[in-house]
Amino acid sequence: MEYAILSQKGDRQINEDSVAFMEHNGICLFALADGLGGHGHGEIASGIVTETAEIVCKDKTTETNDLRIIIQSVFDEAQQKLFQRQQHDADPSSYKTTAVVLAMDQSTIRWGYIGDSRLYFFYENKLIRRTLDHSVPQMMVNAGKLKEKKIRGHEDRNKLLRVLGTHYDCVKYVIEKPLLRDGNQAFLLCSDGFWEWIDEKRMIKFLKKSGSAQEWLDLMAEEVKKNGSGNHMDNFSAITIIV
Repeated sequence: MEYAILSQKGDRQINEDSVAFMEHNGICLFALADGLGGHGHGEIASGIVTETAEIVCKDKTTETNDLRIIIQSVFDEAQQKLFQRQQHDADPSSYKTTAVVLAMDQSTIRWGYIGDSRLYFFYENKLIRRTLDHSVPQMMVNAGKLKEKKIRGHEDRNKLLRVLGTHYDCVKYVIEKPLLRDGNQAFLLCSDGFWEWIDEKRMIKFLKKSGSAQEWLDLMAEEVKKNGSGNHMDNFSAITIIV
């Protein structure tokens, strides 16, 4: 397994994305989060997710090797820390963030997410599936009222229906079914500031051309910067993984 990580602020003053990788007891854990700047303290909120992932990877993997429990612990513990920050500041509208987390051991790969930070899964250089955004445009696509390609640039694209830092009665994050680790697999975790400027065809084209996770990421990042230049680019972050 090899990986590469990128996080840049784009045309914004600060970077409210956070990315992290950690490994402990044979388990690798990747985390990416995009803090909601309009709600305040987005950079702290996303940082809480990645810091929590690092702590969970170190502590939880000494107790269990169940990838679902590990991913669930990242979301649940980050959620509680975000609530604590909100209570401390007496500001329940702040400290909100998206998150996408991937965990793997020697035989299994699993991931979870909330919000519109995405995970793309490729097999033998073909896109198999991606996570479905918790956003208004994605809901419209699901209802057959909007074509998927229209999500990029949609006027309501930033209206999210689920994020960490918001109270909910039932679990709102999604943990996907486990996937057997058998090689020829590639993954892209990215914030919306990344995927809005590169389409899936270009992701695949660059994956086919690349000899490493770093080269794949570099080629995509160049495309993102070219397409987003002069368009008030948001922070953009990504993690590429090739198994």
